[in-house]
Amino acid sequence: MTEDGRQADAPPLWIALLHHPVLNRERAVVTTAITNLDVHDIARVARTYGLQGYFVVTPIERQRELVARIIEHWCEGHGAKRVPERADAMRLVETAPTLEDAVCRVTVLAGRRPLVVATCARPGRATIGFTELRGLLRSAQPVLLVLGTGWGLADEILFSADHVLDPVTAPGSDYNHLSVRTAAAVIMDRLLAWPS
Repeated sequence: MTEDGRQADAPPLWIALLHHPVLNRERAVVTTAITNLDVHDIARVARTYGLQGYFVVTPIERQRELVARIIEHWCEGHGAKRVPERADAMRLVETAPTLEDAVCRVTVLAGRRPLVVATCARPGRATIGFTELRGLLRSAQPVLLVLGTGWGLADEILFSADHVLDPVTAPGSDYNHLSVRTAAAVIMDRLLAWPS
């Protein structure tokens, strides 16, 4: 474990939860509100699977302040005394106003610009599979995996990403409407825990 709470032997992988630009039900570009559950649960996924960090990305300053208060509660406040293991996960959380700000932060931490890998539940956009992405991580290529809120990432994010990851699917099922927290856990398990 490094001084800042990151695992020294962890893969060069960060995760970002984007709240803008994302789509609503009508496919209009919107900004979604941060939810406490997303902050907590994805931080716990990041800690469980040894990620380098987790970015909550929103242009709304008050929302970033909310995340800071959540982190403070679990790392220094009453929550730190009540559930100390939660602090291990919450220390991985940072906020950023834009995806590019998160990319710049990872560039500083990793020493080089990461590949940006977007996620999308809609079929037909995949450019990289889990096995290929796993290989990039093993080669020490830094990766920032981007998850969307609302009804998914806006096209501008999908088109500007270096890759779009295969959608999470289950054999024999055509249903694909997981919560972002569940999708994050499934993706990390398939990427970091499944045999290659």
